[in-house]
Amino acid sequence: MKKKNILWLYLFLFASLTDIAFILEQENELRFFSKPLIIVGLVGYFYQITKPISSTLLAKSVLGALIFSLLGDILLLWDHLFIYGIGAFLLAHVCYIIGFKVAQKAPESILNVNFIKTFFINLPIYFLAAFTYYMINPNLGALKIPVIVYVIVIISMVTTARERFGKCNSASFWQVFIGACLFFISDGFIALDKFYQPIPDAGILIMGTYIIAQLMIVMGIRSLMLHPTLK
Repeated sequence: MKKKNILWLYLFLFASLTDIAFILEQENELRFFSKPLIIVGLVGYFYQITKPISSTLLAKSVLGALIFSLLGDILLLWDHLFIYGIGAFLLAHVCYIIGFKVAQKAPESILNVNFIKTFFINLPIYFLAAFTYYMINPNLGALKIPVIVYVIVIISMVTTARERFGKCNSASFWQVFIGACLFFISDGFIALDKFYQPIPDAGILIMGTYIIAQLMIVMGIRSLMLHPTLK
């Protein structure tokens, strides 16, 4: 791995640990400096390692997802910009959906999809999303429609990651799928903490799962680039 590439990961690690420390010390104002640097580190790393394929839809979509995530991280630092932050992350998930579709062998034709089998395979994801929505629904108010749209999109992101099973090398599949699941869990913590009831150490749980999620997805795409034909 080139030295300049690893430096971006050092920035990611430093920013992540610093942000977690600021959460523990309740230094929320200092997070305006640490939180954005987390994704900046991953953007720099991903940009460097994908230079040979920078013109492809895969590289553009995943880079777009990271940039929208960075925007969402910044917007969510202000409570009154919450809806805009969620909008930025919704676009990030859409970009990830496109990237996950591209990062696999040719998907099955819709005519050949076994929808009943697919439904039952995805059922745990649907159940967790429905349960979370049930818990937060009474307190959503005017945000009900935007939250429903967001839930549908993030479910689609996780199920698209799962659909890569057998259509890419195993390292890439598991890294991306675990990352997508952790992203889903992180957003669940946000929803429950904001719209249901405060969760002890919510900040640590949210950022911990989110940081690992983004790293796993990026490393999963890297694994695909390194070993595109392995199973």
